[in-house]
Amino acid sequence: MKTTRRFGLTTAVAAALVVALSCGPAMAAAKTLRLGHTGALDHHYQKGSEMFKKLVEERSKGALLIQIYPSDQLGTQRELVEGAQLGTVDMVLTSDVLLSSFEPTLSVLTLPYLFQNIEQVAKVMDGPIGDELAANLEKKGLTVVGYWENGFRHVTNSKRPVVKPEDMKGLKIRTPKGPVFVDTFNAYGASATPMGFGEIYTALQLGVVDGEENPIAHILTQKFYEVQKYLSLTSHIHSVEPLLISTAVFKTLPADQQKLLKQAGKDTAVWVRKEVDRIEAAQMKQLEGKIAINKADMAAFEAASEPVYAKYESKFGSLIKRIKAAR
Repeated sequence: MKTTRRFGLTTAVAAALVVALSCGPAMAAAKTLRLGHTGALDHHYQKGSEMFKKLVEERSKGALLIQIYPSDQLGTQRELVEGAQLGTVDMVLTSDVLLSSFEPTLSVLTLPYLFQNIEQVAKVMDGPIGDELAANLEKKGLTVVGYWENGFRHVTNSKRPVVKPEDMKGLKIRTPKGPVFVDTFNAYGASATPMGFGEIYTALQLGVVDGEENPIAHILTQKFYEVQKYLSLTSHIHSVEPLLISTAVFKTLPADQQKLLKQAGKDTAVWVRKEVDRIEAAQMKQLEGKIAINKADMAAFEAASEPVYAKYESKFGSLIKRIKAAR
């Protein structure tokens, strides 16, 4: 009886060892990366993050896992970027305008009417210019995994339709805290009022500002239409949305996982650009009846943007020419 028990116990231990040996190394190698962004659950930031998660986990066969935290659950965009620099935050999906305060060369991307369409954006960001900007960010402790999409920005306000720049006169418009945005809206005759993204709805509701400017997806998913009367389709500035990983964290990963992450980031960028293009028409339909929509005279706005280019020509002249040449 004792012999049988000993044999049974030995067999069980052996079986456990086989399981441990077959599964243990893979489980031990699994690395979880936390990814934070500011978008709502129904925003394309979340959809892009989910696609990225799918690609990374499938291609790494579970060795790399992505946990997504939308709606600033991990902190504001600035807090996450600062954390990524320190290595206390793994990944953050953020905007080119916010990053311009960490790396000034990214300000060039926020110039008005610099980009004409998504095809030009893809050609620039997935080419040598994107690589140069990524190299500058890497010096600041931030590694670009992919340049994702935010979209072309439009103006909403509670006072009147905006068709030409003169219609902006006297309007207090919330802008991001980027100098190019402030200079652009001041050039249009508005009173640019920089503030954080999370403060916009309350500021509009309380009348602290008359309006704001954002891509269609944010106007819809953040429900700005509830506290605004007019949406004017200006397409004044395009916003790139870089996905970053902390350089300190990135360097802890083996080379094959580093390559896998960057490829998944680039593949997701292609997918997100198509997705934004696909869903924007549907989002516009959802906004109909919720807010008055009008087309703006973009040629007039582009002409009114000339003082902004005059100010930044000496700083970004070469980059501006190269980006425009991609049209």
